Amino acid sequence: MKKIIIVLFSILSLNAWAQKQTAEIVTSAQCVENCCKERIEEEMQFTKGVTAVNLDVESQVLTVTFKTKKTNLDKIKRAISLIGYDADEILADEKAHDKLPKCCQNPDFGKPKKE
Repeated sequence: MKKIIIVLFSILSLNAWAQKQTAEIVTSAQCVENCCKERIEEEMQFTKGVTAVNLDVESQVLTVTFKTKKTNLDKIKRAISLIGYDADEILADEKAHDKLPKCCQNPDFGKPKKE
């Protein structure tokens, strides 16, 4: 019985040591029908180390919580790009963007940004 308690305590302790970080990423998601939200949230759940995602379509901000030992912010932004959306300074992958439904495609895609 003592061994079981020690093992359970060890597992719980290891979980507590897992460092998590939450970040907000500005995306190019814009669809009012929420298909952008569904697409990004669903795809991001399969990204290694990501534990929680929530997209606010109105503000275009994706809030992501992830384990820092499994991934980092740059990898997460790259994953968003490969879904077809901009992620802060990383532009959407062109092929992925072009495969999105028309309502989800950014009308300014490929145009230089105004400063």
